[in-house]
Amino acid sequence: MRGPLFRMALILGLLSAVGPFAIDMYLPALPQVARDLGTSEAKAALTLTSYFIVFGIAQMIYGPMADAVGRKKPLVIGVAIFLVATVAASLAPTIGWLIAARALQGLGAATLMAVPRAVIRDMATGPAAAKMMAAIMIVISVSPMLAPLTGSAVMAWGGWREIFAVLAAAALLSLALILFVLPETLPQAERRPVRLTTMAEGARRLLSDRRFMGLTMIGGFGMASFFVFLASASFVYTGQYGLSPTGFSLAFAVNAIGFFSASQFAGKLAERYGMERVISLAITGFAGLALLLSVVVMAGFDALPVVIAGLFMANACLGLVMPTAMVMSLDPHPDIAGLASSLGGTIQMLTGGLMIAVTSPFLDNTSVTMVPAIALCAVLAWAAAAASLPRLRLLA
Repeated sequence: MRGPLFRMALILGLLSAVGPFAIDMYLPALPQVARDLGTSEAKAALTLTSYFIVFGIAQMIYGPMADAVGRKKPLVIGVAIFLVATVAASLAPTIGWLIAARALQGLGAATLMAVPRAVIRDMATGPAAAKMMAAIMIVISVSPMLAPLTGSAVMAWGGWREIFAVLAAAALLSLALILFVLPETLPQAERRPVRLTTMAEGARRLLSDRRFMGLTMIGGFGMASFFVFLASASFVYTGQYGLSPTGFSLAFAVNAIGFFSASQFAGKLAERYGMERVISLAITGFAGLALLLSVVVMAGFDALPVVIAGLFMANACLGLVMPTAMVMSLDPHPDIAGLASSLGGTIQMLTGGLMIAVTSPFLDNTSVTMVPAIALCAVLAWAAAAASLPRLRLLA
């Protein structure tokens, strides 16, 4: 990929990285946030929940808006909202203020998930589009490994408020790229007004499709397991195991490597063995390994290397589940693929955010509660497959 397409992929990759950084860069600071604002760890975790829930819902707004008014306006609006919210978060005097600011951040950041895919669709199709998307995914995949390390580096000379200052600078850079570098890729003649009746009919069709919903909930509970880990890992690794923010970032990176490394093989394995067999084995492996790790940890073998190794293997299976489930859910709906993608993403983000809210009151900042909470999400993902997709060979 060369020339304009490479340049566009680089711009879109930089823009798409802002959202993951807003999540993962903040993770090492969660214990400090709880101390500084005089609140519990469960309430501090709600700053993630509010972000995820609003981020998921807002994707349904920006997609239709981008089709109606072009690609640049939704990006400008969303990043401007993100910038204002980030400044507000850096000034937060109470946990309630910070939760609200993070929700507003999610509202703005959702544009950087929904609109870049539409820009790719405008500029390229087939292999060229796939290469652009792959380039962007590389940036997104690296972000969960680099962002916590960046956050811990910022905390070394500042604190959690300085993390939001860095995110505000990233938002300003993104805004400059959108206004002065990114071209408008949707001509006026191709813009389509938003028709709520058409969207409602498409949504009704998808929500009544057992296969679509089953695959979506597999991905939703799989994503929820990762969200539960995000919300609790910093407290467990720094509290129970005494890791520094940098040590936590490195331990977190190991699990992220397991997930994203395995996801790179999903396409090749599906091509060789078929998507149904891959997702059958992967979802069973994910649930089985998560349950096994829970038994081991609850039996008293909860040393840090055991937890990291167990989560690495479980997340490797999850890395095969997520992209395969997404492709399988969209394949039967080519005529409404955009709506299906947005609706599926919204449901999955809501599921992840709600599972954080459900499990947080039962977490006590130890691996003995964190790992079973992750295993619960894994079992629910397996159950969604067993109940909704009976043709999948779950034990094949």
